Amino acid sequence: MSLGQLPSATDFNATWNYLEDGLDQILNRFDEGLTSVRYTLLYSAVHNYCARSHNAMTPAASFASSSPHRASANLIGAELYTSLTRYLETHLQNIRQESEKHMDEDLLQYYTKQWNRYTTAARLINNIFMYINRYWVKREIDEDKKHDVYDIFTLTLVTWKRILFKYVHHNVISAVLKLIERQRNGESIETSLIKSVVESFVALGLDSKDTTKSNFSVYREYFETPFIDATEVYYKTESEKFISENSVPDYMKKAESRLAEEENRVEMYLHASTHKVLVSKCEVVLVKNHAEVISDGFQQLLNLDKQEDLHRMYTLLARIPDGLDPLRVNFESHVRKAGLGAVERIGQQEKEAMDPKTYVEALLEVHKQYNDLVQTAFNGEAGFVASLDKACGEFVNRNKVCRASTSKSPELLARFCDSLLKKSAKNPEENELEDVLNSVYVEDKDVFQKFYSKMLAKRLVNGTSASDDAEGSMISKLKEACGFEYTSKLQRMLTDMSLSKELNDQFKDVQQHHESTGSNADFNVLVLGAGSWPLNPPTTNFNIPDDIVKMYDIFQKFYQNKHSGRKLNWLFQLSKAELKTNYLKASKAGYTLQVSAYQMGILLQYNNATNYTYQELQTNTGLSPDAMNPALGILVKARVLTLAGGEKVGDENSRYELNVDFKSKKIRVNLNINLKTEQKVESDETHKTIEEDRKYLMQAAIVRIMKTRKVMKHITLIEEVITQLQSRFKPKVQDIKKCIDILLEKEFIERAEGQNDMYSYVA
Repeated sequence: MSLGQLPSATDFNATWNYLEDGLDQILNRFDEGLTSVRYTLLYSAVHNYCARSHNAMTPAASFASSSPHRASANLIGAELYTSLTRYLETHLQNIRQESEKHMDEDLLQYYTKQWNRYTTAARLINNIFMYINRYWVKREIDEDKKHDVYDIFTLTLVTWKRILFKYVHHNVISAVLKLIERQRNGESIETSLIKSVVESFVALGLDSKDTTKSNFSVYREYFETPFIDATEVYYKTESEKFISENSVPDYMKKAESRLAEEENRVEMYLHASTHKVLVSKCEVVLVKNHAEVISDGFQQLLNLDKQEDLHRMYTLLARIPDGLDPLRVNFESHVRKAGLGAVERIGQQEKEAMDPKTYVEALLEVHKQYNDLVQTAFNGEAGFVASLDKACGEFVNRNKVCRASTSKSPELLARFCDSLLKKSAKNPEENELEDVLNSVYVEDKDVFQKFYSKMLAKRLVNGTSASDDAEGSMISKLKEACGFEYTSKLQRMLTDMSLSKELNDQFKDVQQHHESTGSNADFNVLVLGAGSWPLNPPTTNFNIPDDIVKMYDIFQKFYQNKHSGRKLNWLFQLSKAELKTNYLKASKAGYTLQVSAYQMGILLQYNNATNYTYQELQTNTGLSPDAMNPALGILVKARVLTLAGGEKVGDENSRYELNVDFKSKKIRVNLNINLKTEQKVESDETHKTIEEDRKYLMQAAIVRIMKTRKVMKHITLIEEVITQLQSRFKPKVQDIKKCIDILLEKEFIERAEGQNDMYSYVA
């Protein structure tokens, strides 16, 4: 029978012989090629044989069910299926025998070549026998649920696995592992061989429930498991040898390189599912097993600021559970020591009181250095950020400067902010203020608030703020950091300044109607709410000079008419004035003297005479010695007045003469200067106020807690007080105990009967 002539549909032997010749051409004589005509004839031979009428069935078709209601096409195909299976078995047995002649890479070449040919042919065979798939195979699987019947393509793979793979996989796997080891040793290999083997293993993992899918069972059992085991052995040997002979930085480079190689290996020729198990195994062998040695080198890298190596160490140890914990602990300790050392160094340089600018900039420099390190070397990881914050909190609040008082650091910070927000050649930049707030971790926020509010008040009263926008921006940032309650009074201070400006504009109109008073004083008043401003009443009497008293009376009446019932308390110790000189011999133009109100009161006396005794000046101004002496001392020191008689300012026998030969390099001469002794007194008073405020806050917290809980143990009460107040300051246990004793005396609380460590709230 010629190839162009189809066999009889009723003759099985003729049909199979015809098909067998076609199979032989497809599997063994592939160089001949299969024409579309030949393909169509082979397909038709299968179709004609299986689709013949039920009456023409041969006895060999007894595999099929003889239920009369089924169509005949569903019943024929078993003989062809069985014959095809036998043919494939014989074909693969021949390949298996031939494979025994090859080893190692030659075996891989042979195996992959045969696999590619076989699977290409299998797809073609599957199409030729498609009619059986659609009817006979489908009916066998769906209705009879036979586990040894597959669609034709799956049959080809199952047969490969059973006849060939079962016997050659040991040698194939061994050859693959040798090839991979050669690549790890730096040799160039033909990766396509491994890729083909891997693909064949994946394809052979057929899902018993759905043969169109792979369950990777063959790949995992026969390839992945031995591959991972071999990987572990290889890197265990290499890493132990390398780390014993090289430095930690060199080992980390090696480990990083090896990990990258393995990840690349997955992309090149392994199945994607191997990525996780392979990388995890490499992380254990290369990193976890040597984590202690690696982390031991952390301190030296920090000392030398080796950021690239630090980043490499971070990325390696981040791969393993808890790998970064030792680094975070060491980093925190290192930053704390660096901060304490910075403060120690500037403390040695500063012979007198610590300069706020020097102090805060030293803290900022340490924070910036290590914050940059966290962001670059440690990718801004939250654990390192927390370690940095904790370390900064330690060296800011417990350094050399804070040994005498924990309140010193927030005071210096407030003074530094004050210097930034004052008028100067360089106006404050917003990011500069933000750096201060974000970088300096002050525990005693109440101290900072107290000093900051006092300094804000001085800037606003004296008109020395760089800008209203800068002040507002700073208060907004404080509000974000500490909350509304912390900044509410600060915000009201800015509001008062705005209202005062409007009030002064209205008073200007009133002044114009009183020009006939003869006063040539330019009179400006700040009216401020007593509850919002940290300003103390004057500690001395003051006789308002005649040149001022008329405008003073006019403003009093103006304000009372506008706000009936309100009382103005004049804070002359904060007032200032500018006086123009017209008495000097050497200067016709004269000078403008910037003075305090008390200095003004003294100097205006010299409009009537050029020489006064101390007693006369004190009687005329009404000032107490504590207020008089500093004001007078600055005038004498600047040689506006000369001291005659008496050894020093304030002596009863001293006399003060107007210096008509006064000279200055500046036209505007600032005499309104706070002495360092005054600043120290003011600082001490502020700290004293803070201590008093804390006592009241602690007592209020105790009462609030006891009112809610009714009964509490001593230790629990102390812990609760610390928890509630730590956002403002960290209360000392001893101070809390004292406050408890005060409240016991005042009978806000009482000891529970028979229990000394238990308190009850007294309603």
